Amino acid sequence: MQHLSQSQTQNKMAPKNLKILSNQCYHHITTNALFLIIPSLLFAAIHHLSIINLNHLYNDSLTAAAAILSLCISLSYFLRPTKVYLVDFACYRHDPAFSTARDVITEKMSTLLSPESLSFVTKVMERSGAGDETFVYGLRDFPPKSSFECAREEAEIVLCGAVDDLMAKTGVEAARIGVVVVNVSTFNPVPSLSAMVVNRYKLREDVLTYNLGGMGCSAGLIAVDLAKRLLQVQRNSYALIVSLECPTSGHYLGPDKSKLLSNCLFRMGASALLLSNRPSDRRTSKYELTLTLRTHRGADDRSYNCVYQQPDNDGVLGITISKDLPAVAGEALKANITALGPLVLPVSEKLTFLATLIRRKWLHMKGLEPYVPDFKAAFEHFCVHAGGKAVLDAVEASLRLRAWDMEPARMTLYRYCNTSSSSVWYQLAYVEAKGRVRRGDRVWQLGFGSGFKCASGVWRALRTIPPHEVDNPWLQVIDQYPISLPN
Repeated sequence: MQHLSQSQTQNKMAPKNLKILSNQCYHHITTNALFLIIPSLLFAAIHHLSIINLNHLYNDSLTAAAAILSLCISLSYFLRPTKVYLVDFACYRHDPAFSTARDVITEKMSTLLSPESLSFVTKVMERSGAGDETFVYGLRDFPPKSSFECAREEAEIVLCGAVDDLMAKTGVEAARIGVVVVNVSTFNPVPSLSAMVVNRYKLREDVLTYNLGGMGCSAGLIAVDLAKRLLQVQRNSYALIVSLECPTSGHYLGPDKSKLLSNCLFRMGASALLLSNRPSDRRTSKYELTLTLRTHRGADDRSYNCVYQQPDNDGVLGITISKDLPAVAGEALKANITALGPLVLPVSEKLTFLATLIRRKWLHMKGLEPYVPDFKAAFEHFCVHAGGKAVLDAVEASLRLRAWDMEPARMTLYRYCNTSSSSVWYQLAYVEAKGRVRRGDRVWQLGFGSGFKCASGVWRALRTIPPHEVDNPWLQVIDQYPISLPN
């Protein structure tokens, strides 16, 4: 009976799947009809001219040339990379009710942690680069009776808050979205959060959905890379990307200091962005995606183990953040920018780097320091993952950036703390609110994540974005920033 039931179900699903496939074929043919017809007409016209020519040898040559030309035109269209545009993006606007002072957080934890652990947590939060108040969910009834239910509520609040804002900004109908990518590291319910998006916004049945879990704070840019690849094969479509984290799902209240770090650093937040490969969307979009680059150092054991979810000696689950993290992040950054440099740096920087390398390697001038390319010559804006003060200090020193370049990252860390992979979007929102984006400006987003991974996303502004057009979480408070921070 069970076998018969499955067969009947498959028979019922077959017409629906066939209908979806036929719709996709029809959509592809109609979308590319012009580029299928033009080479054919060109070939037919040249072939006709060759027929009326009396020289048969010339006819054959002309026909062959026409066939090759037609083939080249067709291949150049179908093999060319599709341009991907960022129509707009939105960051979750935190409810003021979730704003919580640092003293309140430590007070809530004081009844659950030992004096030694509480002292450690307090020091880390004071030195993290975050402000005296950040946004925390679920602290009123801390610890929650069910961390799972609390995390699901938090996820729905920030996810839907960001997506609702995005849909209102763009005006794009949900039925036109063909790809959905949701990334969240430590909270992976069933059904998935990508299914939550489909259910809430009633997306169509053939939408491609992906739920990225456990990929850390670089997952937002990995999601962009995945969506870009999908949009290369699905023409005239939109991709919705949602990046979020649910810190309440991973609260650790044991004695292991390496696991207590996550309690001090991560806070609620989310971003949603709409990508398009429709040429007609270029004039209304904000940015064009010019490059994504991913570096994965998971083959190295130290890199793989530096951020690791595991139980402590008492069986309490938590995320261990190793002391090796700064060094591992530096190695991943070096590998990423080594690959990125040749793709984005101007010729002058490449030649200077090559000359320094030749003098050090082949002319044995060992006293000469390695040349660090000036990435300020390649980018106008930098959005570096706000993982903590130590991370930002290291990136600033490694890339020789100015305080102005790091301002979006430091102010995001100060106001929102570490919102995981969505932090680079809060930073771009800061840059827009300051009125700094001009047409042609290049933006470098840089993320780090467990595994260990480093990911880069490069965008080019398609138009100047004046502050009066900006509508994001920074709008009401932007005049208060930047804030002077202690060293």
